Amino acid sequence: MSRRNCLRVLKNLLAIRTLFLVPIAFLAPLKILEDGEPESRCAYVLVVMAILWLTEALPIPVTALMPVFLMPMLGLLPGPTICAAYVNDTSMLFLGGLIVAVAVEEVNLHKRIAIGILSLVGSQPNLLMLGLMLPTWFLSMWISNTAATSMMVPIITAVASQMSELEPNKISQNGGVRNNGFDDVEDSVSNADTDVSMTNGNAGMEQEDEPKDEKEKKQREESIKKMSKGFALCVAYAANIGGVATLTGTPPNLILQGQANELYSRLSEADSGITFAKWMGFGLPLSIIVLLLSWIWLQIMFLGFSCFKKQNPKERKAIKLVIEGEKKKLGGITFGEIVVMLVFGTLALLWIFRDIPGFGGWKVLFRENSKGPFVKDSTSAMLVAVSLFFLPAKLPRVFCWNKYDVSESSNKPKYRPILTWKNTVLRIPWGVIILLGGGFALASATSASGLSKKVGCSLRILDSFEPWVMNLILSLVIAGATEITSNSATATILMPIMAELAINTGSHPLYLMITAAVACSFAFMLPVATPPNAIVFSTGYIKIPDMALAGLVMNVLAVLVLNLGINTWGSALFDLDTVPSIFGNSTSSTCDPVTATVAAFQANFTTAYAQSTTSQALSSFTTSSTVIAQTLVNITSEAIGMTTTTQSLPSGFVMPAG
Repeated sequence: MSRRNCLRVLKNLLAIRTLFLVPIAFLAPLKILEDGEPESRCAYVLVVMAILWLTEALPIPVTALMPVFLMPMLGLLPGPTICAAYVNDTSMLFLGGLIVAVAVEEVNLHKRIAIGILSLVGSQPNLLMLGLMLPTWFLSMWISNTAATSMMVPIITAVASQMSELEPNKISQNGGVRNNGFDDVEDSVSNADTDVSMTNGNAGMEQEDEPKDEKEKKQREESIKKMSKGFALCVAYAANIGGVATLTGTPPNLILQGQANELYSRLSEADSGITFAKWMGFGLPLSIIVLLLSWIWLQIMFLGFSCFKKQNPKERKAIKLVIEGEKKKLGGITFGEIVVMLVFGTLALLWIFRDIPGFGGWKVLFRENSKGPFVKDSTSAMLVAVSLFFLPAKLPRVFCWNKYDVSESSNKPKYRPILTWKNTVLRIPWGVIILLGGGFALASATSASGLSKKVGCSLRILDSFEPWVMNLILSLVIAGATEITSNSATATILMPIMAELAINTGSHPLYLMITAAVACSFAFMLPVATPPNAIVFSTGYIKIPDMALAGLVMNVLAVLVLNLGINTWGSALFDLDTVPSIFGNSTSSTCDPVTATVAAFQANFTTAYAQSTTSQALSSFTTSSTVIAQTLVNITSEAIGMTTTTQSLPSGFVMPAG
């Protein structure tokens, strides 16, 4: 078969890959179902979904809908329980944040923030890089990192184009007049005085200088090319890093909150304590440190030490022209921008001051019960989101405000809100909300079936390491894995496993869960890792080797800062040094059947003894004896089913006297 025919066959197979990848995903792991245990059935679902998420044979949100029919059909959880996981407090918080983000984009407030910061930082290459990073980083805390990156790409392209057009000064053969579109009038006058016609001898000298000019031109082109690479990558990195700073900044943060709340609610009536304010206290400093390190690293790699040199006045003027041009396109600040800015600031303040550790917050104004306050971060998000559908984008043209405008076709009374549902529904990424729900459903099933506990027990080999070493190893592995998989899908699979691993090794479950969630956002190496990476790669300024080399160092730096943060101020914020009592009771027995059985015997024996001493009735004594006998039978059956093991009674066990 010729090479051309082979390529044709491969193209045809690639076109129909979904038709054979989906059946393979369901058939390949069938062996897992052989023993029929709940853990095995849940593991089968997990493997099927992992294959489909990894290959993207089906859209990622479509795969996230599979628990709705797979879990009930395999007898893991009833349908209503699974469906209820798709809409909860966390998904409503995310939806409210998305609606506010749509409003910011609708009135072009994000562009005004970006251009305003760029005009302040100046045009020096290293400062311009910082000017590109700051607005992208800030906006990706609140709007999608895809939108923040897409907004900055035209600015990068315009700056690179202007820099490329600034060629070295040329001397024409017909009189030696310089040709530069960015010269000032004064420069032109002085050039006219100095540039005179060349004699034959001078012409010969000019020809000797041509190789030197050509070399300088190539060096300049190479410098501009490297600068463009740095500008493109700095925007992608800033978008990825900014999402870490806030709870709504990126889906893995919300997956963490939702699954942590679910974990706590199963064992107690309290929630995990992950609030917007607490997360920002942890994520914002972490994000700032990683942002500064990425700025320094990209300068070293793409700008070298040229950032300390004096900038060419023509380059400075060209960059200013680009920024001024973008500012003119925006025009003056509008009424809608002011309204959205006020609403946006109000939402941020409501999130931050709802629950302040040690001080309370505005939540005390409303009712609460044993599970905590009635108002949550989703309350603020939805309150502000709904207000955007009736607050006006312009002053309503009614009564005394109904003035004649030549740009309007009629002078009828008019009112337009900032958002309309018809427009908003098209711009909200519903797939991400479904993915969040699928993650919560999968987490519920892995916990209910015992799969997460089984996997956590199998990873107890890591218990021989210090907690911080184990955390560092896991975060490095996760940061590498998320380069080729969806960060949301990775977080969805890992959260219940990290929780059980932490419990079984005697650590606070949030210690590993927070690290894993944040590590999922540190994907800097490949275009497929995150949408911002793919967007800047599509500009053509960077190649995969450039991104891989720069991203490898960034992955390591980000993970090191993450581990520093979680072991210092993160530990203080979330009280990670103290394992909650609801988890402490399970650390010694969840992975050891002998210890678990003996613990059960101790509990039942003590209960039986208490019953026999508090009541002298024969019926009570008979009941107590039956409980003890049944416990002994259970211990015997456990011992028969296990390999010979010498195990002493747990320390602290005291046989009741009498």
